[in-house]
Amino acid sequence: MKIEVISYQSEWPRLFEELRRAAVEALAGIDVAVEHVGSTSVPGLAAKPVIDIDIILPQWERFGEVVRRLGTLGFAHRGDLGIPGREAFTRSPRFAFAHNLYVCRPGTPALENHLKLRNYLRSRPDEAARYAALKFKLAERFPDDIDAYCRGKTDLIGEFLLAAGIDSDSVAKIRADNLRDE
Repeated sequence: MKIEVISYQSEWPRLFEELRRAAVEALAGIDVAVEHVGSTSVPGLAAKPVIDIDIILPQWERFGEVVRRLGTLGFAHRGDLGIPGREAFTRSPRFAFAHNLYVCRPGTPALENHLKLRNYLRSRPDEAARYAALKFKLAERFPDDIDAYCRGKTDLIGEFLLAAGIDSDSVAKIRADNLRDE
């Protein structure tokens, strides 16, 4: 699958809202927060056109029920895929656009990293532009190698996370996890 990075699209917030609304309706009566994360959540930032959504579930004992209810929307649980506290789901055929859906435990490093990176880039358009330039360059250099593309972003993401207040040990672990396939 070819890696495609495109300029920011004004429809991305609307697509997130479509996912958010469906998830909230399916999970009615369960205490959740729903966050738009990833590059499409940062106004003006170039991105792969994939909407990333984190559903934060404070009552983890209800996770099985959440899996069942998300299944009614066409999502299937895939497991944590090696990232503790972040459970991944398949894309749902109900939505005609690319998306990733995760259910996260509050306070876990994966969730905190998503939120802090998003908030940092939203508050620093200069850094978002720097990140976009790198992503365009990496997509051109590694058009068919998502692992190389992701590894190529690791140092800059680490720099951003440090600036956003993530401790250096956590950033070192993130970097090691991202580079472990080298």
